[in-house]
Amino acid sequence: MLNKENVQEVLKDVIYFPKGDNIVALNMVENLMVKDNAIRFDLVMEHANDPKNDILVNGAKRTLTEVFGEGIDIEIKVVEEKTALSKVKHIIAVASGKGGVGKSTVAANLAIALARANQRVGLIDADIYGPSVPMMFGLGNEQPSAFEKDGKTVMLPIEKYSIKLMSIGSFVDADRPLIWRGPMATSALNQLMNDTLWGELDWMVVDMPPGTGDIQLTLAQQYKVSGALIVTTPQKVAFADVLRAAMMFKEEALQIPIYGLVENMAYFTPSDMPEKKYYIFGKETGQQFADQLGVPLLGQIPITEKIAECGDAGMPLALDADSPVTKAFDKIAQEIINTK
Repeated sequence: MLNKENVQEVLKDVIYFPKGDNIVALNMVENLMVKDNAIRFDLVMEHANDPKNDILVNGAKRTLTEVFGEGIDIEIKVVEEKTALSKVKHIIAVASGKGGVGKSTVAANLAIALARANQRVGLIDADIYGPSVPMMFGLGNEQPSAFEKDGKTVMLPIEKYSIKLMSIGSFVDADRPLIWRGPMATSALNQLMNDTLWGELDWMVVDMPPGTGDIQLTLAQQYKVSGALIVTTPQKVAFADVLRAAMMFKEEALQIPIYGLVENMAYFTPSDMPEKKYYIFGKETGQQFADQLGVPLLGQIPITEKIAECGDAGMPLALDADSPVTKAFDKIAQEIINTK
């Protein structure tokens, strides 16, 4: 008999394999209507325009037809899942192949530069094992507030310098190491992403951990990442690891665009002689690295006496409009904005 209850039961046989359950149990069926000889419902997917959605739609139609017959008129409309990230326009992954290249410094100052360009910006500290955003933004022991919404606990990001901030470092003891296996780390990332009330953002900057592990794969496979920004230093030994990280984003299964390469610590500039550039780690290597990757060199960040001091003091140097570091980040931010 064709009725709403029976259609729901039949749809329980349609499995969405990426999440390992049927589409009814996963709350992917909405606005189900059964009338006369017609079945109508919305199928909620993470990305409404993904060509792979057709596989699930055709599977659902085939299952319904096998039970209720060929004469049934079936209409399935794919709609975008509404999540905490629904109003986030672009996600940027700031990545590197190894630690110590200043990736977190780049992520923090890029977020500041985007905000200076009148963009609405969020920053997630996804470096689960070495979170640095709380220190770089002077958050101290401040924690995000939380409240109940629709039976679920959601968090409000901390706001500072016009940026919405979330970091695992706000929830753990800064003096104790996180001894977590991969699933725990990815679960923490998903909570930061999905259980936070982000609101409308033009850009979400994600400070990634070094390497090509679980966090990187989770972000790339489960979220709609607009592009990656790769950070390196001029030394060839650093670029060897950076190259592997960049190649991960180019894998066929991921296919995440790379905005370009940022060469951090490109040269030293004395604060009293900002026109001077001392290439203490080598010259022109950043451009060579970018050419090897086949991506633009978006910027060269100088070493100055203030960049570490400001980060340690909780005031990223990009807040200083007169700093050569700020000018470099403003250029990078504008290049990224122009890709929209």
